[in-house]
Amino acid sequence: MYVNKTMIKWPKQITATLVEQLIKAEKDLQKAVLIFDAATGEYTNGFRHDLSTFGLMISRFVSVNQFRAAEDMLNRMKDEKCNITEDIFLSICRGYGRVHKPLEAIRVFQRMKEYDCEPTHKSYITVFSILADENQLKLALRFYRYMRESGIPPSVTSLNVLIKALCKNRGTMDAALRIFREMPNRGCIPDSYTYGTLINGLCRFEKISEAKELFMEMSDKGCSPTVVTYTSLIHGLCQSNNLDEAMGLLEGMKSKGIEPNVFTYSSLMDGLCKGGCSSQAMALLEIMLSKRHKPNMVTYSTLIHGLCKEGKLREALEILDRMKLQGLKPDAGLYSKIINGFCDVHKFQKAANFLDEMVLEGISPNRLTWSLHVRIHNTVVQGLLSGIDPNRAFQLYLSMRTRGLSVEAKTFDSLVHCFCKKGDLHKAARIFEEMVVDGCIPDEGTWTAIVSGFWDRKKVRETAESIQIEVIGNVF
Repeated sequence: MYVNKTMIKWPKQITATLVEQLIKAEKDLQKAVLIFDAATGEYTNGFRHDLSTFGLMISRFVSVNQFRAAEDMLNRMKDEKCNITEDIFLSICRGYGRVHKPLEAIRVFQRMKEYDCEPTHKSYITVFSILADENQLKLALRFYRYMRESGIPPSVTSLNVLIKALCKNRGTMDAALRIFREMPNRGCIPDSYTYGTLINGLCRFEKISEAKELFMEMSDKGCSPTVVTYTSLIHGLCQSNNLDEAMGLLEGMKSKGIEPNVFTYSSLMDGLCKGGCSSQAMALLEIMLSKRHKPNMVTYSTLIHGLCKEGKLREALEILDRMKLQGLKPDAGLYSKIINGFCDVHKFQKAANFLDEMVLEGISPNRLTWSLHVRIHNTVVQGLLSGIDPNRAFQLYLSMRTRGLSVEAKTFDSLVHCFCKKGDLHKAARIFEEMVVDGCIPDEGTWTAIVSGFWDRKKVRETAESIQIEVIGNVF
C-alpha cells in the first residue's frame, strides 16, 4: 500500500498526539516517514511538528540504525526553529554506542552547541559511559579530563564509570582500587554499584581473596549486594574451584531474599561440571526450572560439556533435546562436544550421525570453531576405518573435500591402507592422487601399501592369464 496525504483522512485540526499515534501504529518505517511529511503538507497554514513528533521519528530511525536520516531530522528541527533538547542528542549517541561506534557518539555530542543545546552533566556521563563500555580506555580517560576541564565536578556516577573502565584491564585494576579508596575524600561515597564493579573486576582477574574482602566490607558499610554482585563472586569462586563456598554464597543470597538469576545458576553449573559433579549441576537445573528461569545457550552448553566429559552421553542428548524444544538452535561448538563424547567411547557411527545432522541443519563452524571441526571430522573418519564402516568413512571423506575441510596426513594414510587391504584399488588410487594434489607427502608405509596392492593384483592377473593359456593349450 502506497501511503500519501490523500490516503489519510486528516481532521481539520491536526494535533501532535494524533500524528504520534499514526506513526507509532505504522510498522513500516518508510510509510511512517510519509505520514510524518503528510501531516505538514495537508494544510498550508496548519500543523507544525514539535519536539514530540520529531523525537519519535528520530527514535524510529535510530532503532533501525539509520543514523544519517536521524541526523537529517536534527537539521530539519533547526530549520523549523524547533527546540532541540539534550535527550534527542543522547538518543543518537546511545544508538551509535549500541553499534560500537564510539567516535560517532563523540561527534554528535560535540555538535550539541551548534544547535544551541548546552550539554549538562548527563550528556558528559552518557558519552563517558559509552567509551567505557567499548573498552576505549585511553579515549575514556581523555574524555574524563575534558569533563573536569569543562567544569563537570566528580560525582559517584562519573567515578563509577571511571572505575568500570579501569576494571576492564588487569594492568589498571590497581588504579581502579586507588580511585575507590579516594572517593570519600572527594565527597563521593561508594555505593553498591561501585563495590559490584570492583568485585566483578577482581574476580575476572582471579583476585578472589581481595574480592571476598570487598564483599565483606560492602556489608559493613551498609551497601546491599545485588544479584549481579553475588553472581560475580560466585562465578569467581567457581573458576578458582571453591565450589563449597560458591554453594554457600547461593544459600546466603537466598536467605536475604535475593533471587538467583540464570547467570547465577549457569556459573554454579559450570563450576560443578568442571569439578566432575555433573549430577549436582543437573539437580541445579531442575531447581532453576522450578523457579521459572529459562536456561540459555551458556547453561545448556555447560551441562552438555560436563556430561560428555563424564561419559554420560544419554543425559547429554536429553539436554540437547530440551534445548531444541525451547527453540534454541545448537551451534557447531555444541555439536562438537557431543561428537567428541561419542568419539571418546569409540561410537564413531553415532558421531558420524551427528556430523550428518549438522549438515542437514545448515550448521557451520565459525572462525573460532573451524580447526576443532576439522579435527573432529578427521577423528571420525579414522574411527570408522578401524574395521567398523569404511564405506561410510569414504563418504564422510568426500563430504570433507566438498566443504573445504582439511584432510590430515594420518587420515589419508588410513584411507589408502584400508582400501588397499580391501582390494578396492580404484578408491585407494583416487585417495592417493588427491593426497598428493593437496600437497601431503605420502610416507613409506603409504607408498608400500599402494604399490603392494597393485603388485598383488598384477600377480593375480598374470597367474590367471597363464592358467587361461594352459587350459586353451590342453583343449587344442
